[in-house]
Amino acid sequence: MKLTVVGCSGSFPSAESACSSYLVEADGFRLLLDLGNGALGELQRHVGLYDIDAVFLSHLHADHCIDMCGYFVARYYRHEGGRAPAIPVYGPEGTEQRLTTAYADTPTEKSMAEVFDFHTLKSGTFDIGPFSVRTEKVAHPVETYGIRIEHGGRSLAYSGDTGVCASLDELAAGADLFLCEASFTYGKEDIPGLHLNGREAGECAGRAGARRLVLTHIPPWTDAEANVADARAVYDGPVELAVAGTEYEV
Repeated sequence: MKLTVVGCSGSFPSAESACSSYLVEADGFRLLLDLGNGALGELQRHVGLYDIDAVFLSHLHADHCIDMCGYFVARYYRHEGGRAPAIPVYGPEGTEQRLTTAYADTPTEKSMAEVFDFHTLKSGTFDIGPFSVRTEKVAHPVETYGIRIEHGGRSLAYSGDTGVCASLDELAAGADLFLCEASFTYGKEDIPGLHLNGREAGECAGRAGARRLVLTHIPPWTDAEANVADARAVYDGPVELAVAGTEYEV
């Protein structure tokens, strides 16, 4: 599998990165994980607008899904070749309604569904293209799902937004690459069921036996290097920061 960091800033875009969005590719299939503020523009640096085969939305906070409104415009109003065919979009219950409300002026209440084939996420296992995936609800104030993606004997886990929870440990178990949020600073913010800090991300990776930890979703006001140091203090594997444009072979 190939993982490309399209955007990795938490809460709002930074000067260096759009918000959360990650492209996973294998066997010519392209799965997009989240599409937050600013990510649609960055996505076009890596792939054509109409080359995405499926979208997974971990939850419905704007920094993970709001650029789906712009993507609707690109697919619905495409002039050359006509309207783009519907692609699968996996999201929490109410995803279609939320995106339609956010756009606020779709031609009809069902216009989104003409270019996005909405599927409601539940905890469980299923296939998306060539990928075997497992989704589990994680600890966040709104319905949020982490995902584990397997292909060719390799595995990638993505936390979405979450606090400490057993389901995240399960998704990350033995993962070759664990893409984990680290929004908070250890010793500064302590709000259970909202976000992880660097130390908690490292502890989770250690418990899960993940082989590599990549910290993401770090807001512009958070000291990213401190989060890396906190993760390394409790996790023996390699730790690095997600950086927009970085590619990983998993």
